[in-house]
Amino acid sequence: MIEVAVSQKLGAFALDVDFKTDGRFVALFGHSGSGKTTLINLIAGLTRPARGRIVIDGETLVDTARGIFVPACKRRLGMVFQEGRLFPHLSVKQNLLYGAWFAGAVDKSGAELARVAVLLGIDHLLTRYPNRLSGGEKQRVAIGRALLASPKLLLMDEPLASLDDARKLEIMPYLERLRDEAGIPIIYVSHSVAEVARLSDTLVVLSAGKMRACGPTLDLMQHVDLFPAAEGSDDAGALILATVVQQDNGYGLTKLSSRAGEWLMPRLDVPEGRQVRMQIKARDVLIAAERPDGMSALNVFRGVVAEIGATDGASVELRVDCMGETLIARLTRYSVERLQLAVGAPVFAIVKSVSFDRRTLGSGWQDLRASDAGAAAE
Repeated sequence: MIEVAVSQKLGAFALDVDFKTDGRFVALFGHSGSGKTTLINLIAGLTRPARGRIVIDGETLVDTARGIFVPACKRRLGMVFQEGRLFPHLSVKQNLLYGAWFAGAVDKSGAELARVAVLLGIDHLLTRYPNRLSGGEKQRVAIGRALLASPKLLLMDEPLASLDDARKLEIMPYLERLRDEAGIPIIYVSHSVAEVARLSDTLVVLSAGKMRACGPTLDLMQHVDLFPAAEGSDDAGALILATVVQQDNGYGLTKLSSRAGEWLMPRLDVPEGRQVRMQIKARDVLIAAERPDGMSALNVFRGVVAEIGATDGASVELRVDCMGETLIARLTRYSVERLQLAVGAPVFAIVKSVSFDRRTLGSGWQDLRASDAGAAAE
């Protein structure tokens, strides 16, 4: 269980956050200046809160009322920054072992080093030096160094921010493996909707130092009012839990099944029967008042308008309930008025197969439908 209730003031900026969660991958999400890094630094012990309490897995790290403040070096928390911060004069193996040495957790058998190296796909890089690594490889080594320190919690401060799109795609599957196999809870800072949608099971949304919401990612992504003002809001959209049911090799398509119905997507390299998470972006969803005929789009779902968001200039976001599955659509105000859309109106949601962004394809949904007793959306 992670319990954080802190207040901090830095000049004109004030942070005030209070949440509890037993999530395994907790994303701190918000635009620049929302307080994400300030909060993770307080959890890490790099700064002291003016007031508050931080408890990790039953151990009190901070309690200002009782005068408790455990120094950062004694918290057993692993930290991964935007840059790998590797020692240039040490090999990959030596950089990895530094984390274990610093924490006094050296495994003389080498078994833990081997396990972490395989987990992160860096076992073939052990003799290299940082100047011969790609950006994604450097970040994986930095993560491995943090893991070998035997932390009770891993803190990651926008670890993909300095990478280009190709390197982000390279490292994302390893972050999924880390989430699913390492057995260590993770707090992950990001302003990317796509990242938190693909990786997290629990979401803490920050804005101007305040917590707007906290709860299961699957649930919070259905709220049309949480993401329009965020950086990367063009990536906003709903999460869909689907199962691969058939590979159509002739047409290069994959058929998936969800509560909304059947989906056809460009071929996914995922075996039949496997559950995946898909982020369907609001910009890629069209709305029709009547079932469309004679069109190229392959994914058409019957639904009901469940929510109409606040107007953001010329655009409006709608939440559509499709047999218990949520889709988010971004329309112009003109389209909303022309179609006479209102809460409760029957509609058809249309998603073009070619619009599917496979970078948002994730795995490991086993925890996303579990209730998070300590977290509730505001």
